[in-house]
Amino acid sequence: MEDRPESQVVDSGLDETIKKLTPDQIERVVRHVMDNETSARLKVYVDTCVHCGLCSEACQTYISRDRDPWFSPVAKVKNSIWELIRRKGKVDGAFIRRMSRIVFTECAVCRRCSMYCPFGIDIAYLLLVGRRICSLLGVVPKYLQDTTNSHAATSNQMWVHQDEWIDTLQWQEEEAQFEIPSARIPLEKEGAEIMYSVIAPEPKILAQLLGNMSQIFTAAGADWTMPATDGWDNSNMAMYSGDFEVMGRVERLHWDTAARLKVKRIVMGECGHAFRGAVYDGPRWLGWQYPPIPMVHAIEYYYELLSTGKIKVKEKYKPHVTVQDPCNTVRGRGLGDKLRYVIDALCENFTDVSPNHEHNYCCMAGGGTINCGPPWKKSRMLSNRVKAEQLEATGAEIVITPCHNCHSGIEDVIGFYKLGMHVKFISEIMVEVMDVPENLKA
Repeated sequence: MEDRPESQVVDSGLDETIKKLTPDQIERVVRHVMDNETSARLKVYVDTCVHCGLCSEACQTYISRDRDPWFSPVAKVKNSIWELIRRKGKVDGAFIRRMSRIVFTECAVCRRCSMYCPFGIDIAYLLLVGRRICSLLGVVPKYLQDTTNSHAATSNQMWVHQDEWIDTLQWQEEEAQFEIPSARIPLEKEGAEIMYSVIAPEPKILAQLLGNMSQIFTAAGADWTMPATDGWDNSNMAMYSGDFEVMGRVERLHWDTAARLKVKRIVMGECGHAFRGAVYDGPRWLGWQYPPIPMVHAIEYYYELLSTGKIKVKEKYKPHVTVQDPCNTVRGRGLGDKLRYVIDALCENFTDVSPNHEHNYCCMAGGGTINCGPPWKKSRMLSNRVKAEQLEATGAEIVITPCHNCHSGIEDVIGFYKLGMHVKFISEIMVEVMDVPENLKA
């Protein structure tokens, strides 16, 4: 493996940090994680695996890399966390660098492989343990670590200051009013039914999505609000860098903000990993059995609006579309049928991918892989050739991606493999085709 291009990538987050590590420090961190953070779950998985390799055909990295055994899920675990356990943490910096590359850049922890394991072993969990160890040792891809640092310093992924956040909301409120004059983005409305939760790329680079939601909420007659303070960003890439302390801070602030506003529920925008962090990983780390306030993903909310008639369609979207199933909301939440209900309600010409629903391939951008940055982009693209082939087979013009990581990842795949397709969020199509009540029209 060490003669492959991936091994030659220069990343100061890996190359420079390992120079500071001592064998004693590595062993101490490994023992801390093994003894205090993993307990029986890790032991059961490691002892249960019979190395059958049935997980391999489920992994898009393995398939895309011409079934190179190195990229099979079982090999990724064997060459990282298993070896670390076997050697009881007595490894050097070179081993930790290699493990960091495997667990951060060669696996999107999408959990597709676990569906095909005859024992149901959560292989992604094993690799996330490896990420946790790397994080505590400071050996994390630089771009991903920078994102975590941004969360720690500014409580959001992209260093958006509070005045910039408010200015962006006001700007998008004005944009929405060109279509619906009464559209608003209500700030700090105590007791509203809904707090709308987004991630930092929206105010930073995709602000139009905020304007879209202002139109949708207004047309549906929703009682909603957004916070004017920190706690609005729920992207939480610290969850994937292995810095669970920062992950916990992000999630607690998010839930505390919703509680302060006394909202009835939270609608999470079109983002899969943010939903996962808020509903699963974050609460578990904080020691909560359940999140304190109900949260639904945008897919569920769009389904609710369309199935109850709160949003009606005047004329369906005509371009030929297909869809990407976000791992954390379809494989992890079972929203595949609701997603397709929404697409069928909005679009005239839909061709599904194969395989689909929870069996769909990952975008290979989630799980923090895209946040590892430009040094690892080619590796990520080579690991997702099967996704390009799957999308091309549909003949579609548009790929609907109700998740920010999927959106960016599929854009990369389309560009790298020259598919000539375009990517859209559901909200972009909904505002185009929904029937705005006459009393609301401009």
